[in-house]
Amino acid sequence: MATRAGHQEPVLVLARAVSVGQVLSDRDLREVSLPADSGLAFIPVSSRAKAEGRPVAYTLPAGTPLTKDLLGESRIPPNGQAVAAVGVKAGQFPPGVQPGNRVTVVVAPASATATGSMSSSSQAWDASVTDVRSDSTDQTTVISLQMTQEDARQLAAAPAGQIRVVMVHGGGQ
Repeated sequence: MATRAGHQEPVLVLARAVSVGQVLSDRDLREVSLPADSGLAFIPVSSRAKAEGRPVAYTLPAGTPLTKDLLGESRIPPNGQAVAAVGVKAGQFPPGVQPGNRVTVVVAPASATATGSMSSSSQAWDASVTDVRSDSTDQTTVISLQMTQEDARQLAAAPAGQIRVVMVHGGGQ
C-alpha cells in the first residue's frame, strides 16, 4: 500500500493569495503533505524560517506549493513586457477575472453606432492579468495587465471610460 500511495512529505503552501513583491509572513503559509516524488523542489516545512520574510516573485493564488523559484525579486514583467493598470467599473469586465487569466483589452471609440456595434477604429490588445483590486467603495476595479511594452504605452493613453476587458480562452485559473 505504501508503494501505491507514495511517500508524502510536509511542505509549505500559500494559505492565501499573494501579490508580486509581497513579503511572506507566518499567516501566509500553511503546511500540507505532498508526494515526495513529484519532481518539484517544494520548500519543506523544516525550512519555514527561510521562506518567512522573503518576497514572492509572482502574484500567486492560495494553495500554491512554494518552491525557491517563486521567492525573491519580482520577475514580472519579463524583459520586453510591461504591466499596465486599467480602472474599470462593473459591466466593463467579467466579474470572475483573476490573476493568470488571458484577456483582450478593447478600447472602443467614443461614438459607437446606435446598434451598439463599434467602428473599425476600436483598438484591442492581448494581455495576462497579474492582479485585480477593488477600491474601498467597490466603484472601480483596477486590473493589472502584462503585455508588450508598446501595447502598454498605447493602452495607458486610452480614455478610461472606453476600456473593456474580455476574458479569452488560453489560460487562467
